[in-house]
Amino acid sequence: MASAATLLTTAATAQEITLDPVLLAKSKREVQTDTATSETIVTEEEVEDRQAGTIAELVDSVPGVTLVNGSSPQGSGINIRGFGANGTYGNDQKVLIQVDGANVGSEELYRIGTQLYTDPALYKEVKVIRGMAGTFEYGSGAIGGMVQLETKDASDFTGGETGFKLRQTLQFGSNGGQFASSSILAWQPTEDLELLGNYTYRSQEAQKDGNGDNVSDDGYELPSWAVKARYRFGQDRAHALTLSMAETTSEEKDVPYNSFAASTDSFGNVDRSVFSETRTLRYTYDAPGNDLIHVSVEHSRAEQQIDSSYVSGSSIYEASPFIWPSLQPLVNADQHYVTAKTTVKNQSLFSTGVLRHDLRFGYEHIQKDRLDASSAPGGKDLRDAFFAVDDIQWGGLTLTPAIRYEKQAIRSDYGDYANEALMGGLSARYAFQNGMSVFGSAAYSENLPILDDLTNADYMERSEKAHTFELGAAYDRTGLFAEGDSAAVKLTHYRTELWDVTSYSGVTNIALQGYELEGSYSTETGFYTDVNSTWSFGRDTTNGADNDWQYTLANQLSVTLGKRWNEELDLSWEVVANAEREYADTVTEASVVHNLRATYRPQAGVLDGFEVRLGLENAGDLDYTPYLATRSAPGRNLKLTLTKTF
Repeated sequence: MASAATLLTTAATAQEITLDPVLLAKSKREVQTDTATSETIVTEEEVEDRQAGTIAELVDSVPGVTLVNGSSPQGSGINIRGFGANGTYGNDQKVLIQVDGANVGSEELYRIGTQLYTDPALYKEVKVIRGMAGTFEYGSGAIGGMVQLETKDASDFTGGETGFKLRQTLQFGSNGGQFASSSILAWQPTEDLELLGNYTYRSQEAQKDGNGDNVSDDGYELPSWAVKARYRFGQDRAHALTLSMAETTSEEKDVPYNSFAASTDSFGNVDRSVFSETRTLRYTYDAPGNDLIHVSVEHSRAEQQIDSSYVSGSSIYEASPFIWPSLQPLVNADQHYVTAKTTVKNQSLFSTGVLRHDLRFGYEHIQKDRLDASSAPGGKDLRDAFFAVDDIQWGGLTLTPAIRYEKQAIRSDYGDYANEALMGGLSARYAFQNGMSVFGSAAYSENLPILDDLTNADYMERSEKAHTFELGAAYDRTGLFAEGDSAAVKLTHYRTELWDVTSYSGVTNIALQGYELEGSYSTETGFYTDVNSTWSFGRDTTNGADNDWQYTLANQLSVTLGKRWNEELDLSWEVVANAEREYADTVTEASVVHNLRATYRPQAGVLDGFEVRLGLENAGDLDYTPYLATRSAPGRNLKLTLTKTF
């Protein structure tokens, strides 16, 4: 990496480019100290610098987030504060995932991951909200939290000016022969109309762990495409229409049905075909001169189809008259579901005396259609919801009450059911004039019954219920130790309790608590450091006995040290330390992993618009398995990404 940095700097010198000191302090990631919500935003710059191959890999550095596997789209998932993906299901319905507002990856499919069959190259921002506070205007039951992904716009490349921009990216990885090509064409024929098209092809063979063994028996090919258009019109361009579409397909031959497994197990192998598509049409209107009217009307549709065909002779139980009748429907299942959602929302900015309000309120209709599969029941899940969230500010104090009412009607051949829930919470934050702030929140949510439980009448007539309490403090200041430096830190303590549990067999109650730390410091000369850490504890009641909660996250500390030379060169070293974790007499050993990254972006000369990224992941080639993962982590992986904007 040092040699690469020297080479890049030498190339810059050959062009007589001077690397001036950074004018503004800038860390890798901004700590969100101005909100009581536990949220982290991964910007487009970090998305590109991490050179991620999957969506899961974009958020693995966020405190409170742990991946179940993650280096491939198959058999990977996202766990937030002990909820979400686990080694059995890709999602337990307690982590909400949205792409441009569309609900995706939420089905509780057995031995299949979170179903995020989409490519990181399509996105410019990922927001992770931990806990329920901050989620009520987007959905219900987000007890662990939510992940919001936003696709790129043409104006991100054209700068809002008329004309064409073409951005071509090629990525290579040494571990598993990784290859990716992403082509983006952005066109603004006028200032009011912008169009974007993207095609990405990504492939990977079986990766090796630090011991030289295969992480899994299979690789993948993942072609993706996306189009996005936005048109502004009317007085002061107050009206806007935005259409976004993205599609990803995957074809796998003779691969383990159990996508969490490292190799073929008792389930045998399948030929699996995956189709994933999201569409969103959004209309917005910002009334000129009227802060009370900021209307958005959004309709989204997310469709996923996963077809599996059993490969004859691959299961040891194929000849068993007792076991095979229950396995055969599973490995030959065709899963097909469509989630359509319409949201009407308005934002009003106004004052009542000394109080300033930012009020968002609206109505949402959700329709989920899931076809009958040989392994799971199908039906129709209809929901209507009303929500309101108000940020009320008085001096340094901000109060945010939130409420959501949701009514559900389920229609199926297994019976019809009706449920409803009233949810909400209150957040408070007080900011002192010295950069300090304190905050807290209390929230209550319900996870309404799901179609996958249609064969259990008891589960269909009651919801899972949870509350979360948070307390924390933050500090944000420039000029702390020297002129031009910047420091930010945020510490959050949370307690979550879940009862009336239906997602886990025999479990009636789950109690979790933990601490999350985010910090950053940067100097005017370009040095920076980022710190992210998680400590968590969990208990559950299973069959009347108290136990450690199996999916409590391992304690983790991540530290990044880096140096920037203006916008041209960025070198960083990331250290990720996971503490030892023991569950049911099985010990997951502690691990310390080192990742090195370099980004070079010439700002002038013949190489202007050209970007080079080098990454060395797991530089020590450590052989380890993260807690909750069902496969070993990949070993050393050298990544090279070349990007040119024309």
